Amino acid sequence: MSDNELGTYLRTWREAVTPEEVGLPPGLRRRTPGLRRSELATLAGISVEYLTRLEQGRDRNPSAQVLGALADALNLTLQDRMVLRRLTKEADCGDPLVCGAAPPLSRTPRPTVRAVLEHLEPAPAVVLNWIGDVLAHTTGYAGLFGPIGVLDAERPNLLRHLFTDARARAAYPDWEREADNLVAQLRHDVPLRDPYAAELAEELTVTAGAEFADRFADLATAPRRVGSQRVEHPEVGPLRLLHETLALPDDGQRVVIHLPADEATAAALDRLTGRRPGALRAVSRAAG
Repeated sequence: MSDNELGTYLRTWREAVTPEEVGLPPGLRRRTPGLRRSELATLAGISVEYLTRLEQGRDRNPSAQVLGALADALNLTLQDRMVLRRLTKEADCGDPLVCGAAPPLSRTPRPTVRAVLEHLEPAPAVVLNWIGDVLAHTTGYAGLFGPIGVLDAERPNLLRHLFTDARARAAYPDWEREADNLVAQLRHDVPLRDPYAAELAEELTVTAGAEFADRFADLATAPRRVGSQRVEHPEVGPLRLLHETLALPDDGQRVVIHLPADEATAAALDRLTGRRPGALRAVSRAAG
């Protein structure tokens, strides 16, 4: 096994991607069918010298921003981006992030919070921790968001789903707005220098590239606590939702409740949950 797997991986992909695939002219007298180092460096916004050091194994600690830029430039798939990130961690002798000294990240809601969820049925409601992990949810939430893949992962996370699952693009007509809000929550609602948020941000900078990284670098966008949301549901069609967020600061958690914004959405949610018609009433309030 090579002791420079990261560099080999980058070089292999550079030589496998044609100039035409990244919008460059084919050029003449190419020694390899792929990209020149100078071309990839320009596309990724890094120096040729730095790319050379990475490929030769003389630098094994690229930042998440550099990895994300290289992944974007090479048009890597999500699976290939995950391999790139894993090879970087291994080249750096493992993950240096030490979480023992940080406040513990909540993974389980209190019994009383679960009881609140039960009383909220059939409304779609979910308990999240500060990095967007789904900790508990109502059956109404499963009926609404399960078919678009939110709950498919062993440990579901709203940010991972939004930025790395193609179904999210189809499900949210206002995807850009959804992305702005979730990243703003990660940026502003977590404890200062939280290692869990830093780890997730590093991961998504690699797997989602500039679409995540640019938003995470933007300190000006504030998260919305109330507002409207449009969802294109694969089973019942277009939905218009309102949401309210209830903070549980002592637990590092929040409860988000989704409510129908019109009668058509209320009827669709009743069909999804199998509840009697009128179980959920539309909320007549101006959208935020």
